[in-house]
Amino acid sequence: MRLQHILIPAALCSLVAASAYSEETDHYRLEKSANGYVRMDTRTGAMSICEDRAGQLVCKMAADERAVYQDEIDRLNNSVKALDARVAKLENSLSARLESQLPSEEDFNKTMGYMERFFRTFKDIVKDLDKEDGDGKLNQQKT
Repeated sequence: MRLQHILIPAALCSLVAASAYSEETDHYRLEKSANGYVRMDTRTGAMSICEDRAGQLVCKMAADERAVYQDEIDRLNNSVKALDARVAKLENSLSARLESQLPSEEDFNKTMGYMERFFRTFKDIVKDLDKEDGDGKLNQQKT
């Protein structure tokens, strides 16, 4: 009974591994050429030229594919340079300079405390003046 518990998962694992191996072997196709081999990626269509060196297969990208890759690398490098320039320009812009001059949260809270004390004191002064004018009635002046 215990043997079944071991053999069934092992068989399933080997089937999965074999499936993955067959997918990987189907990924590339090798064809014999006059100089060695041509390897084609069946998923992307990319082709490489391969040579047998000391019992190992050494592959290089085909020249036209290398040019396409180099063009893409150059395009991406130019894009990165343009983005870097744009970021630098934005960082040095007026809004960025103004933002960096904003008060800190501590300074803001300190200022709000001063204003609160000022208005409370002012309100108390107004109340005292109203009491002096006559029993809490507002002193309304007409101009």
